[in-house]
Amino acid sequence: MMSTVALRRSWAADLDTATLYKLLKIRVAVFVVEQKCAYPELDGRDLLAETRHFWLDDEGEVIGTLRLLEEHDNGVKSFRIGRLCTTPSARGHGYTTRLLQAALAETGSATVRLNAQTYLVDMYTKHGFEPDGDEYEEDGIPHLPMRRG
Repeated sequence: MMSTVALRRSWAADLDTATLYKLLKIRVAVFVVEQKCAYPELDGRDLLAETRHFWLDDEGEVIGTLRLLEEHDNGVKSFRIGRLCTTPSARGHGYTTRLLQAALAETGSATVRLNAQTYLVDMYTKHGFEPDGDEYEEDGIPHLPMRRG
């Protein structure tokens, strides 16, 4: 019998501690352990009132996550997608696309920015993102700023 992977979404204030722990755990497993990036994972933005968290729940196990932040520049609201990852065993099943589409459905016509690991630029391009700056290296991994809208 196949499991059903459920898409979940929560405002930061509504996120229970156990779920937040699971989201942080997968992010650390992918970015810090698998990709060997020592970076400040706990950046203070996970609990901001306007932060939204998306994740994929496979029978109680988080297999993918995405963080959607609100940003304000001269009174204009825009969004930033980050901390998008899936567990190694969940890759190749379209879960990243599912998370991205859910987040983008909330942003409407507003500008959305992200810093793509360069090897993922083509995937983000399929979702309407375009390069928005020069490539740079962060934690030993090439990145490209991208923007939609």
